[in-house]
Amino acid sequence: MPACQITTAPRLVVVLALVVGCTREAPAESEPLVVFAASSTADAFCELASAFEEEHPDTPVELAFAGSQTLRLQLEHGAPADIIATANEAHIRSLADAGVVRGAVPFAENRLVVIVPKENPSGLAAFEDLPNANRVVVGLPSVPLGAYTEQLFERGAGVWGATSSARLRRHVVSKEANARLVRAKVELGEADAAVVYATDARGRPEVDVIPVPEALNVTALYFMARVDRPESHPQAGAWIDFLRTERARGILGRHGFQTHGD
Repeated sequence: MPACQITTAPRLVVVLALVVGCTREAPAESEPLVVFAASSTADAFCELASAFEEEHPDTPVELAFAGSQTLRLQLEHGAPADIIATANEAHIRSLADAGVVRGAVPFAENRLVVIVPKENPSGLAAFEDLPNANRVVVGLPSVPLGAYTEQLFERGAGVWGATSSARLRRHVVSKEANARLVRAKVELGEADAAVVYATDARGRPEVDVIPVPEALNVTALYFMARVDRPESHPQAGAWIDFLRTERARGILGRHGFQTHGD
């Protein structure tokens, strides 16, 4: 399996935003299939791209990751992508309404968890303790993770009460542009707790995971679509079809996603 490196991909940046990509060597004569994907899919999509290339050896895959709202803005400004995968329906629906993408379909689901540093300075033991965290990091309201977190906080208010809910919101010290940046704040010791996707917390030795009660949790639904442009890669449809296969569903499952319909 080709190694998957996370690097900056400046040629794809058409607005002032950082996009990280997953690059691999490919024959110069091969036109890559360019896939824009939400940052929370990075590990899974790197493996999916390698598997796709095994089945389509003449089609290298070029991946670029960022927050869903950044990817949407890139496409609106004419970025040359063939596929987009977002962490919610709203951004892809906006692109569809503008005629930028077509054929949007759901392909995976995710859930939310709370993460804390190993030393756990605020002494959090359960989701109900979250208002006791001194420094909390969440996603920006404009990004899917931030919107899902707001839904979670609204549901949690019934558990915490008005006073504790207000204290929790006062203790939000940072709002980040994507899920990986939220997680990094905890890993670097710059936050005592954060709300992230369950997939982003898997296999991270720097953090401990506090589950969210099932009755309060929020389902993050992921969508993908083809970018509607004259130069669209002829294998774009093959990528969509591949993500519906048992092999692709297995890869997503190993990375903690529920495949749509499970």
